[in-house]
Amino acid sequence: MAQDIKVPTLGESVTEATVGEWLKKPGEPVKQDEPVASLETDKVAVEVPSPVAGVMGEWKVQVGDTVEVGAVIATIADATGAGDATPVEKREAPAPTPPPAPAMAKEAPAGDVTMSPAVRRAVLEHGVDPTQIKGSGKDGRLTKEDVVAAAQARASETAAAPAPSPAPAPTGARREERVKMTRMRQTIAKRLKSAQDTAAMLTTFNDVDMSEVIAVRDRYKDIFAKKHDIRLGFMSFFAKAACLALKDIPAVNAQIDGDEIVYFDYVDISVAVSAPGGLVVPVVRDANAKSFAQIEKDIADFGARAKAGTLTMEDMKGGTFTISNGGVFGGLMSTPIINPPQSAVLGLHRIEDRPVVRDGQIVIRPMMYIALSYDHRLIDGREAVTALKTIKEAIEDPARMLIDL
Repeated sequence: MAQDIKVPTLGESVTEATVGEWLKKPGEPVKQDEPVASLETDKVAVEVPSPVAGVMGEWKVQVGDTVEVGAVIATIADATGAGDATPVEKREAPAPTPPPAPAMAKEAPAGDVTMSPAVRRAVLEHGVDPTQIKGSGKDGRLTKEDVVAAAQARASETAAAPAPSPAPAPTGARREERVKMTRMRQTIAKRLKSAQDTAAMLTTFNDVDMSEVIAVRDRYKDIFAKKHDIRLGFMSFFAKAACLALKDIPAVNAQIDGDEIVYFDYVDISVAVSAPGGLVVPVVRDANAKSFAQIEKDIADFGARAKAGTLTMEDMKGGTFTISNGGVFGGLMSTPIINPPQSAVLGLHRIEDRPVVRDGQIVIRPMMYIALSYDHRLIDGREAVTALKTIKEAIEDPARMLIDL
């Protein structure tokens, strides 16, 4: 007996999804709880497990279709009913088109054309059709002169005709491919455009000398990894530095809700992570109260699950501030876009050695440009510049993060 496979609960306020991929084909064996399909919501991909073991039955929907929670998308036949499995769409293959028959040779007009050996050689030499030439010899036979005259007349006609335009030189294979945007990509596009249309967005920049943070990390990375079983990276430093700045400048951690401003006494940092379907922003909750080690563990877990496609809607929910690290891809500078309804986003970039002046001397230091994009409706320029300066000072003197300066 076949059993229905239904769209599971997708998360709070999420009522529909798009079929992203079928993981099992009709007729294939399926284990209980084995994923048979992947659904795409606005933020994450959700796998649909089989409720029973058996054989994949009929697909009720196709890739790209929109389905609602509770809708039947396929069936599973039990092992004894394997024969009941039917493909989603079975069409009779069209009968193969027989190869075209060889073109029939043009029949010669009635009556044979009698040619002497000399005339035959002339016909072959000039490539003319003897049946189209009127002979001037005895009994209308062709002569060599007739063949030559016909060839010359054809040459004259060809010369008088306009020369065809030369065909454009081939430029190699030129291909186009159209791929439908995933639901996640469509949502990303809408949200980013909405942020530009709604917020009065502005970006302020600064640069950071990474020497001290690099020295601290090099000094303690082995002990840190041994004790906490996680690598000490730069993101935890920037997260803690951001917490200091947001505590001093609450507006950068606030949000506009209608005609009200919502202030938070906690910092939930959305961390931009690259996933196969696009950029996602899982949230490190209560970053202000977490240790460096816990922040690194949270970020590493999000990165691994983003690649595996196992992030949940709950992982994405909320967030009061965002950090986006374009430096991992080699970006030198950017103007990051706010993640609505948040009011600010910190952009990090690649570290590179640059000449700077220290104590009147030109020295080489590992420098990073940092950017803070903010909603000018809520955050004044002075507040944005001060917040970014606080982050810079905390990174250049990490002890500030320990004594809350």
